[in-house]
Amino acid sequence: MENGSSTSYFILLGLFNHTTAHQVLFMMLLAIVLTSLFGNALMILLIHRDCRLHTPMYFLLSQLSLMDMMLVSTTVPKMAADYLTGNKAISPAGCGAQIFFLPTLGGGECFLLAAMAYDRYAAVCHPLRYPMLMSWQLCLRMTMLSWLLGAADGLLQAAASLSFPYCGAHELDHFFCEAPVLVRLACADTSVFENAMYICCVLMLLVPLPLILSSYGLILAAVLHMRSTEARKKAFATCSSHVAVVGLFYGAAIFTYMRPKSHRSTNHDKVVSAFYTVFTPLLNPLIYSVRNSEVKGALTRCMGQCVALSHE
Repeated sequence: MENGSSTSYFILLGLFNHTTAHQVLFMMLLAIVLTSLFGNALMILLIHRDCRLHTPMYFLLSQLSLMDMMLVSTTVPKMAADYLTGNKAISPAGCGAQIFFLPTLGGGECFLLAAMAYDRYAAVCHPLRYPMLMSWQLCLRMTMLSWLLGAADGLLQAAASLSFPYCGAHELDHFFCEAPVLVRLACADTSVFENAMYICCVLMLLVPLPLILSSYGLILAAVLHMRSTEARKKAFATCSSHVAVVGLFYGAAIFTYMRPKSHRSTNHDKVVSAFYTVFTPLLNPLIYSVRNSEVKGALTRCMGQCVALSHE
């Protein structure tokens, strides 16, 4: 292992130590994760069960919730098991799986958010042509493309990261395997891969961004010209939820992947990684449920059905 010829495992140093303060933070994090999983699972269930939500917008939202659930499940269970058992080792296969799923889900969300922005543009700016501009066929194609582009990025990062020889202690000062952190331990020159990975991340983030910004810019102009106050409020409430989610996702992603090396620190990386892998998946269903009357109506109907069943 010391000569870099083989790698049997890596060590994840984790996010917490065993002080009282960190134990409290760990319990809070678990509570947040459970709430996030419940919220996103509930969102998927409501969209699946309520026929009023069987529209392209809510189908795309269900895919966002699925990506968020998978993102949390990729990192947190391993981190929690490491903290509780003290066994912080992770195999190259496990490390590769995490490296694959993180860009797959993160990159997929970039393109999915662009699809959601286009959907809202078609609904608000061209309501009469919406069924043609946002057909189910187009919706499914955009969804599949989002998953495939993310998976292609994840596969390339995982394959390239694990192709390098690793030596030394194999200790990653992180709570999950991430390609930029892992390649710092490589015994070979990784500059070409790091530059390629940086360019790839920038493209994955910035290519969908003009579509997102232009869509919401046109939506804002259309909303301001609406004569109906009720229609204006509904359009603004729906689109402001989307803008809030885009801002949260892009803010964390740009801070993580587009900073120069000279401005990076391990503690900042771990905090921001915790934000976009744990807190953002929690905030997404909260934002959509609080700001969206149709989701709140579906939840009310679902609870009513559950109460009725319990009294039978």
